[in-house]
Amino acid sequence: MSIKPINSILFVCLGNICRSPLAEGVFRAVWAGRTQGREIVLDSAATGGWEVGSAPDPRSVAVAGRHGIDISGQRARRIAPEDFSRFDLILGMDRSNVRDLKALAPQAARDRIHLYLEFATGSGRDVPDPYYDGPEEFASVYRMIREASEALAKRLEASVSPTSGQASSTI
Repeated sequence: MSIKPINSILFVCLGNICRSPLAEGVFRAVWAGRTQGREIVLDSAATGGWEVGSAPDPRSVAVAGRHGIDISGQRARRIAPEDFSRFDLILGMDRSNVRDLKALAPQAARDRIHLYLEFATGSGRDVPDPYYDGPEEFASVYRMIREASEALAKRLEASVSPTSGQASSTI
């Protein structure tokens, strides 16, 4: 039995200004750099609503920019009920995000929600929130997200058989 291919991914953190916009931008760049030609819908959102409409944190914009990725046009938004049906995969940056997402999600959508690093790399670690830290922590978060994005892209490529177009059981 094949598993539905992943055609849309939502990255989620607490405020949607530090980690999730960075994850969206980094994964978008990683995926675009591959030659598979398959488009994936990408977005990011927050579990909390206090930053809605805000641009990403300047430190996230800066660390992304140093690596040739422009996330400055993104705007924070709160997760919406329709996101649980719109996205094939919903990745929380930390366990608290995953817990909040599962509490908000309809029962049928809960199996789409995963801890980002665990799903991408098998690591059960959280992507720490760098909001109260300095540029070094933002650089560390960037490296974690970049590594996870590379692993996730590789995993998604492997999930579709080039001969049959059917998803394999790797995802």
